[in-house]
Amino acid sequence: MSIPTPEALHGALATVIDPELRRPITELGMLDSVEANADGTVRVTVLLTIAGCPLRETITTDATAALAKLPGVTGVDVELKVMTQAQRDALKERLRGPGGQRGIPFNEPGSLTKVFAVASGKGGVGKSSVTVNLACALAAQGLRVGIVDADVHGFSVPALMGITQKPTPVDDMILPPVAFGVKVISVGMFVAGNKAVAWRGPMLHRALEQFLTDVYFGDLDALFLDLPPGTGDIAISVAQLLPKAEILVVTTPQAAAADVAERAGTIATQTGQHLAGVVENMSFLEMPDGGRMELFGSGGGQVLAERLSAAVGTEVPLLGQIPLDIRLREGGDAGRPVVLGAPETAAAQALQTIADKLSAKPRGLAGMSLGIQPK
Repeated sequence: MSIPTPEALHGALATVIDPELRRPITELGMLDSVEANADGTVRVTVLLTIAGCPLRETITTDATAALAKLPGVTGVDVELKVMTQAQRDALKERLRGPGGQRGIPFNEPGSLTKVFAVASGKGGVGKSSVTVNLACALAAQGLRVGIVDADVHGFSVPALMGITQKPTPVDDMILPPVAFGVKVISVGMFVAGNKAVAWRGPMLHRALEQFLTDVYFGDLDALFLDLPPGTGDIAISVAQLLPKAEILVVTTPQAAAADVAERAGTIATQTGQHLAGVVENMSFLEMPDGGRMELFGSGGGQVLAERLSAAVGTEVPLLGQIPLDIRLREGGDAGRPVVLGAPETAAAQALQTIADKLSAKPRGLAGMSLGIQPK
């Protein structure tokens, strides 16, 4: 049997996706060389972004598997080297565009990323769990999704998604870890253990700004920001840094929770942001006999949606009601969101319905130049 041609070798390696950048290694300048010997053994050299690349074993395994499938290949030898500074500069330019300029890509005129700032009036309503499950539900549909854990003081997204890997720094660019197809960045990835983060307003703003400028998310379909509860520094910073972000308000059915959540939503009247809708979490507990126990009352989500609609002058929909389910909590504790671990549950189905409504919203073209000139 003849040995594979150079075209076949490159074609096989084009299927190897960098785990962090989510693009083929052949497009990223990571393939240094590949050749097949007369005895069918293939030697390939792959360039890593940094010497301590945490996913070097994954790249080695994937490259070996891709080449081993080719007819005539009897063995694969993968050698890993590290990019030179010039090669890293070329990579950054390839990713960020000419000059590798920094900035917030989601504010660019051509950006079609839908940005959802998930807010709540008070803590403990399940805002982070909702964020993680919605992001994973969209990623499971094939969308490109990212999460910024903007709750700096109460970060929880890495644990909810089972992420223990650290981000990979490439000079002034940060490559975020990926879990379940979702790119995630959080302050929790930069602190040791369960150490508290005691920062004031200016540092919080700077941290969020750095996440949005230095972290390379690539071209996303949707970006979720898990905000801290209330209308403090981070909420104001999001309005300044991402003025096109839509606010998604999470509440429980309890009247007191809805009252507080109204304040988190009406901040849109001051910032000019759009309200994507309301999500009611912990709506009811399904009983073995088919009945429902409304532990936290009922109607809070609908009341909140009506109040916000009146406040902003446009319809703010109640996107869904998520029942209490022990498997939702267990999924969070295990680092596997319920929409993936137990999609048949009522909670997962409610979250999936909400995700479907968000994905059905078209990627906005408002305000974009179509490049059409009148004759």
